[in-house]
Amino acid sequence: MLGSLSEADDALQEAWLRASRAGTAGVENLAGWLTTVVARVCLNMLRSRDHRREDPLDAQVSDPVMGPEPGSDPVQEAELADSVGHAMLVVLDTLAPAERLAFVLHDMFAVPFDDIAPMIERSAAATRQLASRARRRVKGGGAVPAADLARQREVVDAFLAATRGGNFDALVALLHPGVVLRADKAVIPTPEPIRVSGAHAVAKGAMAAVERAQFTGVALVDGAVGLAMARHGRLVLVLAFTLTDGHITEIEVIAEPHHLRRLDLAVLDA
Repeated sequence: MLGSLSEADDALQEAWLRASRAGTAGVENLAGWLTTVVARVCLNMLRSRDHRREDPLDAQVSDPVMGPEPGSDPVQEAELADSVGHAMLVVLDTLAPAERLAFVLHDMFAVPFDDIAPMIERSAAATRQLASRARRRVKGGGAVPAADLARQREVVDAFLAATRGGNFDALVALLHPGVVLRADKAVIPTPEPIRVSGAHAVAKGAMAAVERAQFTGVALVDGAVGLAMARHGRLVLVLAFTLTDGHITEIEVIAEPHHLRRLDLAVLDA
C-alpha cells in the first residue's frame, strides 16, 4: 500500500495504538476491523504524501534521487521492490490515494468493494470505478506491438543485468559506439544537464550507478520499454532508451519531478 517498509511500520504502530485505545472486545470480525483501521491510516499517509509533493521544489532535499530515509534498510527496501515489482511501485505512486487503496485492496488482496467503500467514503459502485481506472493506468495503453516490446525488453533487461552485476564489457556490447546519454540537472544533481557520448564513457557512468540499479526495474515509459527507479515506494528516476538494430543509441535519464509527473508509466506484462 505504501511501498516503504519504514512507513508500513509507522502505519502498523498507529493502527495498534488506535486498537488499544478503542478496545476490541466487542469486535466480531477482528481481521476485517483491523484491515479497515490500517487502510484508513495508510490513506491518511498517502494524502499527506501528496500534500508534500505540492511544496515548492526549492524546499526539497538537494538529491531527490538517492536521499536517505531515516530508519530504512537498503537491502530490505530493495527486496521489497523486487517482490512487489519496481514498475508496480512507481505506477502505484502515480495514482490518487483513493484509487491506490481501492486497487491494492481489491486486486491484490481480494477485499470486496462493499468493504472498501466505507474506508474511502464512497459508494461500492464509485469504488469499483476507482479500481478500474487504476487498473487501466497500471496496464497502460498497449499500443506498441508485442514483438517490438519483446525486442526492446531483451536489450533493456540485459542493460539492467549488466549494470547490477558491474559487467562493463557486457554494457559496451549493448551500446552503439556513438551512443549519447543525456541526464537532467536533478540526477546528480548538477548546475546544468549532463551529456555523455561514446560507448565506453556511457558504460563507465553506468558502473557508478550500481547502487541505484538495485532499486530499478523494467517498466513501460511512454509506450516503450524503459527503466524506473522506485526507492521507498516513490518514483525518483527513469531511463528512456532509443534502440537501433538491437543497440542502444540514446539514453535519457530523468529525475526532475515536473518531468517525471508528465511521463506515462505502466507495468510491462511478463
